[in-house]
Amino acid sequence: MIRRTGFTLIEMLVVIAIIGLLSTLVLIAYGNARSKARDAIRSGDVAQLRKALEVYFNTSVDFPPTLADGEIGNPTNGIGCLGALGWEVDTTCANPVYMGLAPRDPASTSDVPNHNRPCATFGTPCNYSYARLSGERYEIHFRLEVGAGQLGVGLLCGTEAGVGPSCAH
Repeated sequence: MIRRTGFTLIEMLVVIAIIGLLSTLVLIAYGNARSKARDAIRSGDVAQLRKALEVYFNTSVDFPPTLADGEIGNPTNGIGCLGALGWEVDTTCANPVYMGLAPRDPASTSDVPNHNRPCATFGTPCNYSYARLSGERYEIHFRLEVGAGQLGVGLLCGTEAGVGPSCAH
């Protein structure tokens, strides 16, 4: 009686197929977790922006005017900080400083140049953008990739009244 040691070709193919399937599932879950993490950062950033604007309003009894294209968190061609003069294009603001460094969309990197523009009704990806509608009203536009909390996917709006899928104005 001859005893063979080792694995047959079919056994090896089955093991390779199982490993491939498991690694694919892990990569999909990892990508989804990264998207959720970026959305959580975006939600937190908008909350910080809204708080800074409220403190500015309590001091100035007015919201700051829109500056340039309204893009927030991009000092090279947009808004860098919120100080006594309102939104400023630099990262050094006039005192008092309400937000020393405006946040930038977490996916905005030199590797992803399309994020280097303000959010609009159409066109994704984008960076946060601000628009003053009046002395008592403003809008912050941003996008979520997979949704966070009760906020869905896509273009969203933060206002003095809250955050939601569309602007209240």
